[in-house]
Amino acid sequence: MTTAMTATEPMTTTTGATGAATARADGAPAPRVLLYSDDATVRAAVRAAVGPRLRAHAPEIVWHEVATATEVVARADAGGWDLLVLDGEADKVGGMGLCRQLKNEIYRCPPVLVLTGRAQDGWLASWSLADDAVPRPLDPLILQKSVAALLG
Repeated sequence: MTTAMTATEPMTTTTGATGAATARADGAPAPRVLLYSDDATVRAAVRAAVGPRLRAHAPEIVWHEVATATEVVARADAGGWDLLVLDGEADKVGGMGLCRQLKNEIYRCPPVLVLTGRAQDGWLASWSLADDAVPRPLDPLILQKSVAALLG
């Protein structure tokens, strides 16, 4: 696990097999996921629910955690992500508004999974242009299945 600090980002964490990009058996790079929440416990819960791999013998998912919307926009704009997971309940800038912004501003925006506050917020996730939404409380099976489907 590697951790880097920047002036605009209180904490950025990347986790994966060795902290570096790994490759799948077919030679394709390991899945890279940008995970946004201002709450470190939410980020930890998502990583724990999804697990280190999508399936047996697959490479470890490379997670990159960010805690601010500014960092999400900068990282998403830079590209190279296979999936964005955004916390719809984040303070200041929620994941649903952020998702809509990214989908409208980034050419070929990667798939976005939004974590909603409750199942009834599915309509808001649709408005946000999210590719999928998972409600709280987070069900590990549903979350892992959604991530696997979006990563293909």
